[in-house]
Amino acid sequence: MRGQRRVDDGLLDEVRRAVLAEPGPVTAAGIAAAVRGTGRLLGTAGTLAAVELISAELRGLGPLQCVADDPEVTDIFVNSPDQVWIDRGRGLEASGIAFPTEDAVRALAVRLVAAGGRRLDDSSPCVDVRLSGGYRVHAVLPPVSTSGTLLSVRIRREHSVTLDELEASGALLADQRGVLEALVRQGRSFLVSGATGSGKTTLLTTLLSLVPDEQRVVLVEDAAELAPEHPHTVTLEARHGNVEGAGGVGLAELVRQALRMRPDWLVVGECRGAEVRELLSALNTGHSGAGTVHANTAGSVAARIAALGALAGMSPDATALQAATALEAVIHLERTPEGRKVAAIAVVGEQGGRLTVTDALVRAGAWAGAPERGRCRRGPGWPALARLLGLPSVDGPVPEAAS
Repeated sequence: MRGQRRVDDGLLDEVRRAVLAEPGPVTAAGIAAAVRGTGRLLGTAGTLAAVELISAELRGLGPLQCVADDPEVTDIFVNSPDQVWIDRGRGLEASGIAFPTEDAVRALAVRLVAAGGRRLDDSSPCVDVRLSGGYRVHAVLPPVSTSGTLLSVRIRREHSVTLDELEASGALLADQRGVLEALVRQGRSFLVSGATGSGKTTLLTTLLSLVPDEQRVVLVEDAAELAPEHPHTVTLEARHGNVEGAGGVGLAELVRQALRMRPDWLVVGECRGAEVRELLSALNTGHSGAGTVHANTAGSVAARIAALGALAGMSPDATALQAATALEAVIHLERTPEGRKVAAIAVVGEQGGRLTVTDALVRAGAWAGAPERGRCRRGPGWPALARLLGLPSVDGPVPEAAS
């Protein structure tokens, strides 16, 4: 971080104490005044370095702020004082950042959680909070963590990625883009699936930005991460219970509340529990909808929805029928050595009382340089998806998707 070698620890401690002794919020102007008040002759560069370091520690992410400011970084993971990793979309990379001690990691975790209005201590050793600036922080203390304090930071960028940017980066192919635009333009309901960190939230944000301006989008999230560039978007965020477990508001209740807000699009940021019942019911009453779900492949989304339906007390038959009429497509993402990719688009259906998710458009070839790389193959679900969206038929035989 700029200035780390120019500012000694004694000065930082002196300025930190002076800033914290003043009433009111910590501001950059207050930090600069405290630096000048030390009487040290630091010069312009030294003063700016001290202000930057202390601002990061007292108002931002401390030693992590320098990598958080990198626009490509989406996640930061602190596994131990000298093990700090980042993700720029191409897999985990060592950051080169190190904390002086385990106590320094714990102090940062406690401060960040407190800034989010929660408490991190022995009675509450696992906490997830959202902070201003677009940060979602998850912290775990020993002895739940056997290796010391663990800190995970997910960064939400205020600027949503466009389809042009996704296509230029190779995350999205031209054939896939046409299908995704048709899904949103026609108000079709869909899920975005993939592993943790595969880019589900990023893609869903991008697609919701395509919703016509005259339509109302209501977002329901456990922690607000979706930020579509749309003029008529409102967000409902779940609230965790207090220390006694009272006062919590879960996603299922928020979905019910969202239905009273006349949404044209009802979006659940992540379907992972009983809220799937309310979502499927809502999407069967004339609303368009979307959400994300963790799954290994597009086809495995059917089993995932069945499991979520069981958590909500729904029978397999009821879950399948509700989902088949509520959802029309699944967009599956994968993390690859070359970055996050849209791996498949599948069509949702029902057969013999069972939910089916069938590949319709699959990215062809191995990730690392097969001849078909950069092309799509049409799978067995393509005819149904083409009919659903009114897409033109393809002349000649339709190749099968790679298994």
